[in-house]
Amino acid sequence: MLSVQSAATVRATLPAVGANLDAITERFYAGMFAARPELLRDLFNRGNQAAGTQRQALAGSIAAFATYLTDHPDDRPDAMLARIAHKHASLGVAPDQYGIVHEHLFAAIVDVLGEAVTPEVAAAWDEVYWLMANALIALEKRLYEESREPGWRDWEVVERVAETADVVTFRLRPSDGGPVADFRAGQYVSVRVELPDGARQIRQYSLSGAPDSALRQISVKRVAEDAGSPAGEVSEHLHARVQEGAVLELSAPYGDLVLGADTDRPLLLASAGIGVTPMIAMLAQLAQDGSACPVTVLHGDRSPADHALRTDQELYAAKLAEARVHFWYEEDAPEDAHTGLVDLADIAVAPGTHAYLCGPLPFMRAVRTQLIGKGVAPADIHYEVFGPDLWLTQG
Repeated sequence: MLSVQSAATVRATLPAVGANLDAITERFYAGMFAARPELLRDLFNRGNQAAGTQRQALAGSIAAFATYLTDHPDDRPDAMLARIAHKHASLGVAPDQYGIVHEHLFAAIVDVLGEAVTPEVAAAWDEVYWLMANALIALEKRLYEESREPGWRDWEVVERVAETADVVTFRLRPSDGGPVADFRAGQYVSVRVELPDGARQIRQYSLSGAPDSALRQISVKRVAEDAGSPAGEVSEHLHARVQEGAVLELSAPYGDLVLGADTDRPLLLASAGIGVTPMIAMLAQLAQDGSACPVTVLHGDRSPADHALRTDQELYAAKLAEARVHFWYEEDAPEDAHTGLVDLADIAVAPGTHAYLCGPLPFMRAVRTQLIGKGVAPADIHYEVFGPDLWLTQG
């Protein structure tokens, strides 16, 4: 993997590069979008750029990849790369775009670090970049080849269901009348919409229906403006403008948060808020398969009125012989639910459990910590982040 000489150089310069990664990535995005404005308009998430979260995620992934290479020069972090590759494939990222990123990223490194970027330093970090880029290109090529659907396809909205005040489910069928390929429970699709200013923005939404259905189903939460982030452009567009009969562009399904092949082991499905969506597909798959494995379902929400897809969650769990369901609500909790945040203190977790988590990052961190404390192996805890993956940037 990483050459001995480059490993030594990267190891020596990683503290300086790491300390300046936020400035480097900020300069990188500014330079790239100035030169290629169509990338911000039609590929990158403008909301994440405005909030700075995409910059943080990129900095975290670069630092994590470089650190891993210096600690394990003959290996590479395939789990991290696979997560990125699935996201890139859902966006339709092409190999030649890595050259564009390289040009502007290294220009930003030189701008920020100046004379510290000697030819030796530049060559070492160039090797790091292309090791990561070429690995992603290969992974994405395989994902494209394995996909049973075209890259982008038109889907007609055949039903729109208001789940809560802020969540709407769209059920869709192919506009061309062709078959609907199965997906793996837990996967997502990209949705591309044209906004009033002409931008064609893309967002990912988990498939919240059964994998073998003749329809595709996504459940979209309206992203409201808060102190740190603008309102969601695409979620607001879908809520306000997309009715039955409308046509949406969807990618093929991607994502690596999927049920494993070893279905005899105990499962724990933990979600919060709109993170319930991939868990619904997993429960539907388990119910269809007649799974007899023990399944623990945990979900936290602000209130019962905010709990989207609760009926589906309960119906699918009721079809499983060994399912236990626990709900937590911060407000208005009924007698059969817990009050407050999700807490595993009184939840029995069987040995050998495989856990799947989806929800806000603080929720997943807290649940993961409690699961490890109950003896669940870290390698058996899988998660999905909606938006930029900031797990690596926050300790």
